[in-house]
Amino acid sequence: RNLLPEDARTPPETRGMDAKSVTPGAVALILANPTPESPDDVPEIVVQVLDLKPIGSRFTFMASDGEAKVKAILSTHFASEVHSGKLQNLGLVRILNYTCNDIPQKTDKMVIITKCEVVSQALDAEIKSEVKIEEPAALMKPKEEAAVLSKPIGGAPAAIMLKPRHDVKSASQIVSEQRGNAAPAARLAMTRRVHPLISLNPYQGNWVIKVRVTSKGNLRSYRNARGEGHVFNVELTDEDGTQIQATMFNEPAKKFYPVFELGKVYYISKGSLRIANKQFKTVQNDYEMTLNENAVVEEAEGESFIPPVQYNFVKIDMLGPYVGGRELVDIIGVVQSVSPTLSIRRKIDNESIPKRDIVVADDSNKTVTISLWNDLATTVGEELLDMVDSAPIIAVKSLKVSDFQGVSVSTVGKSTLVINPELPETEKLRAWYESEGKGTALASVGAGMGASNAGGLRSMYSDRVFLSHITSDPNLGQDKPVFFSLYANISNIKPDQTMWYRACTTCNKKVTEALGSGFWCEGCQKNYEQCSLRCTSW
Repeated sequence: RNLLPEDARTPPETRGMDAKSVTPGAVALILANPTPESPDDVPEIVVQVLDLKPIGSRFTFMASDGEAKVKAILSTHFASEVHSGKLQNLGLVRILNYTCNDIPQKTDKMVIITKCEVVSQALDAEIKSEVKIEEPAALMKPKEEAAVLSKPIGGAPAAIMLKPRHDVKSASQIVSEQRGNAAPAARLAMTRRVHPLISLNPYQGNWVIKVRVTSKGNLRSYRNARGEGHVFNVELTDEDGTQIQATMFNEPAKKFYPVFELGKVYYISKGSLRIANKQFKTVQNDYEMTLNENAVVEEAEGESFIPPVQYNFVKIDMLGPYVGGRELVDIIGVVQSVSPTLSIRRKIDNESIPKRDIVVADDSNKTVTISLWNDLATTVGEELLDMVDSAPIIAVKSLKVSDFQGVSVSTVGKSTLVINPELPETEKLRAWYESEGKGTALASVGAGMGASNAGGLRSMYSDRVFLSHITSDPNLGQDKPVFFSLYANISNIKPDQTMWYRACTTCNKKVTEALGSGFWCEGCQKNYEQCSLRCTSW
């Protein structure tokens, strides 16, 4: 670390500078010190925002100091600053913390800004002299970097010296002394700089992250053409509120499942990243993480940072487009009713699992049924049953949307439920319910769904076609299966084709007549006195 006094860390030419000005040589300062040890090592850096534009959930821009430019990207939590108009194109920002990454297949650098503050909104024009794109400083040798720092930048005085003074200890000396007495997890953080999640990409080498487990899934078994295995995933959140999903397969899944505990903080290294599969991703991140047997996961004991749970609430009347999809949704609503616990027998393994249905409403004047499964049904569900008369507000994360009863939602293994959460949405919803919702007749979101529903809901039969649509195209369904809804009348039933079959009353599989009396079910390996008749699929 550069343990200089604060005045010495601030370049002389920037002290007392005009508030509507950039820091001369700011880009060179950034590239010469691409990874500051801490925010205290960052000198005064004010740049102008040029070509501000969204990239996914983030925003990128060209950071200009009037003479040079470098590509920069903002952390996701700055999106609200842009949307509110506080951070604008042609405006000025002071960079308080950052890290530099290589741009794949290029020699350029990208500055990942993890902390900054707005100095000025949009100026009348771009600040520039003879603007040039700065050559990447990563190609310099350490001695050459020191020479650059000792030379004047853009005609500025040569007083910008970032070397530590001889009368104080250097950062390496301090870290070396602290490392000897540190716990293993703390030594992991000291050995390499802890990286913010926003700075990670698949092309990086070694990195260490400090994250909290904000969602933990179940250890699941799967079977495919390559055999059987196990899979387990967690959602991780860092101090900036950035999230990423980490997945483990087979032996690593069984190894790390007992290690990760919901709510605890960990140092993680030696994982790999890849582009996130949009069909399966559950957090707002362009990448997803995989942890194999070489990954290092150590609990960070004594850490107190608690990043807020990131919700992406969907109004109840806007659930239609999510019906049958893989994308999970978050809902906040006022509890209207809670059912007793039911026991449902699962077909795949004949195991009984608890289920409880609750009905919630929101200020779209619609209600929806949420099915709670397993522990949520027996623990939180029982708590809601005791307090339903007080109309509690619940926030549920990661719900699957189905077309049961028109539209309904249900919890999955990674779902979480919070009663009366401390959120702005809670206060808004409570005010709506007390002033209006309590005395309003609220309709179920699945009732009367039509193709042109004013709320924007997708009709259950929006894919309905005529038979001619299918018969007129001989290539339909050749490349991949195509599904439709039909409304038709049965015009002929073949007399030689059975329309039903005898089924087990427990698992609905086909049964055969047992010797003597009754029916034998191969699936249950039992004799039953009765069977049921089920329609044959044609």
